[in-house]
Amino acid sequence: MSRGFVKESDQEELPIIPPRSPLPPGETNYVTPAGLRALEEERARLEAEKQDLPGDNEDERRRAATVIDGKLNLLNQRIASARVLEPADQPQDEVRFGARVKVRQQPGNRVQEFRIVGVDEANVREKKISFTAPIARAITGLRVGETADFRLGNELRKLTVLDISYTTTE
Repeated sequence: MSRGFVKESDQEELPIIPPRSPLPPGETNYVTPAGLRALEEERARLEAEKQDLPGDNEDERRRAATVIDGKLNLLNQRIASARVLEPADQPQDEVRFGARVKVRQQPGNRVQEFRIVGVDEANVREKKISFTAPIARAITGLRVGETADFRLGNELRKLTVLDISYTTTE
């Protein structure tokens, strides 16, 4: 049927599927073992949520199922592209993926501690930053006592690695 014969009120707006955290083009999707488990648990929750959709309003059920299917498609792409890196397999004396790092920023003598993880695992409140974050890129490859330049806006800061650990608390 021609679109000219469809009432405007009958036209359904497509639901918006929120994108996942961006992974730069060409970048490998590194994840920790805990990160892969979290992605798989998220998939199980979404699949259960889809099974439990209420059936009383077919239009609402279809829209909700479409959103869940969209999220599942994006999630399945991430899981399929995931490359698990075991933190214990990293060089223990060097900042690499999976490291828990303590750095001092100059000026200001501010000490920060965070863990370098995959893009889907990153959570500032949990002190987990993505390996694609500028601060993670600046210190990757450094050893304790080594310093890197880090540009924050127009300001140039010095980051000194104080401690590196690959122990997990997850």
